[in-house]
Amino acid sequence: MSTYSKTTVILVAAISLVLPGSFSLLLAQVADEHEYLLLATSRTSTMEKEMQEAADQGYGFAGVMGGETSFGGNEVVVVMKRSSTDRHERYDYRLLATQKTSTMQKEMQEAGDTGYIYKGQTVFKTTFGGDEAVVILERDNEQVSVTPYEYRLIATKRTSTMQEEISEAGRAGFEFVGVTVSSTTFGGDEVVAILKRSVPSN
Repeated sequence: MSTYSKTTVILVAAISLVLPGSFSLLLAQVADEHEYLLLATSRTSTMEKEMQEAADQGYGFAGVMGGETSFGGNEVVVVMKRSSTDRHERYDYRLLATQKTSTMQKEMQEAGDTGYIYKGQTVFKTTFGGDEAVVILERDNEQVSVTPYEYRLIATKRTSTMQEEISEAGRAGFEFVGVTVSSTTFGGDEVVAILKRSVPSN
């Protein structure tokens, strides 16, 4: 089941209880300037749709996590935010979800070729069993020209191998952007790292 809440969330409320008065007041003022939207669903296809609906209302991606919630079971949870100046459609989102790292590499590159940039990744257990890797990509509609990106996904069971492959990618100009540990369909428990680099214009 999907949860789509439009309630403004004051994330700093707990912090303000333990900070001195002047800092608490400052944090409260900052929080009042932002609106947060929490999306939670057990279906990744639903999440992409809801993220885009939120983006059409001026929200942008803030964070993602997969796991088991009290009422929803295993879900993907995304937090989106907007400020008083971000109330127009600006971003396009693409959510990729698969149990095969080879498929993820291909889909990420297809998105990167059209200017989508990596924003976050997580892992959650699917309805039918196994862990599904989830990657969120974003494209800014306000950019003057599309900047294509090249992505490299590295998946291995051995951290020593990961060290070697990440170092090699770094020497080739790739920037590390995220890592997760998941149980893939064919690889078992794997460390999955994602790196990116901008494609030089001709």
